[in-house]
Amino acid sequence: MSTDEPILEQWIARTVQSSPSSAVAFLSHEEDPFRNPVGHTLRQSLTILYNELRGSMEATRIASALDAIVRIRAVQDLSPSQAVGFVFLLKLIVREHAQQSGQALLDDRIDNRIHDRIDRLALVAFDKYMLCREQVAEIRKRESWQRMGACHATG
Repeated sequence: MSTDEPILEQWIARTVQSSPSSAVAFLSHEEDPFRNPVGHTLRQSLTILYNELRGSMEATRIASALDAIVRIRAVQDLSPSQAVGFVFLLKLIVREHAQQSGQALLDDRIDNRIHDRIDRLALVAFDKYMLCREQVAEIRKRESWQRMGACHATG
């Protein structure tokens, strides 16, 4: 599924490329949403975020889309900066696109507005990432306690 939005397509591609190397090929090439739910979720959620950045910045749509991506990245073997760094990739892509098209960014106010919105997305993504990591740690702690309890029960 390709869009006619080159900035969005680059953002999706670079976000996939920032995934753990073992997953990149599969995420990049398998388009069946049932065989590749992670790739499908990334594409769908990044599309929503891209549209919200260009539109009304509806908080619930942004929160839901970021949550879907961050939950995936919170369980991957990524550092916190790698996990939420996909948001900042968009700044580079916008800048590159403007340079490639031979036009300076339209106006400093528009450029600053876009960058401010991207920064806000990054902050929300980081907050969500931290909550997810806390949940993962709690799950692991519970599982550890359950294993220890099972060992004592059988011993």
